[in-house]
Amino acid sequence: QAQLVESGGGLVQAGDSLRLSCAVSGRTFSSYTMGWFRQAPGKEREFVACIRWNAGITYYADSVKGRFTISRDNAKNTVYLQMNSLKPDDTAVYYCAASSLGFTRAVVVGHRNYDYWGQGTQVTVSS
Repeated sequence: QAQLVESGGGLVQAGDSLRLSCAVSGRTFSSYTMGWFRQAPGKEREFVACIRWNAGITYYADSVKGRFTISRDNAKNTVYLQMNSLKPDDTAVYYCAASSLGFTRAVVVGHRNYDYWGQGTQVTVSS
């Protein structure tokens, strides 16, 4: 059974950094797109970033481009989201997800295109 487990969230101040981790197990995700989404209270789930596991191709939401970096470690079966220069608007529950569909913008930004999800980790950025 596939499992995605996020960790690394917390409470930080504006301008600080955090690194989220998503440990995957239960199946091979080498041909999947791994995505990070976030959801703030009362808002829709929002695409943040994604990476095609085998090719290493990445794509970011405009709101995080230049501040966040997604990467993966094949040996550890883990996907990371390095978040720098955090802002209060980044406050949300962050979710890791895996999609078996093709790597196109229309596909990767849609949360309904992802097959597997983690339980989420809270990130709170104070001003």
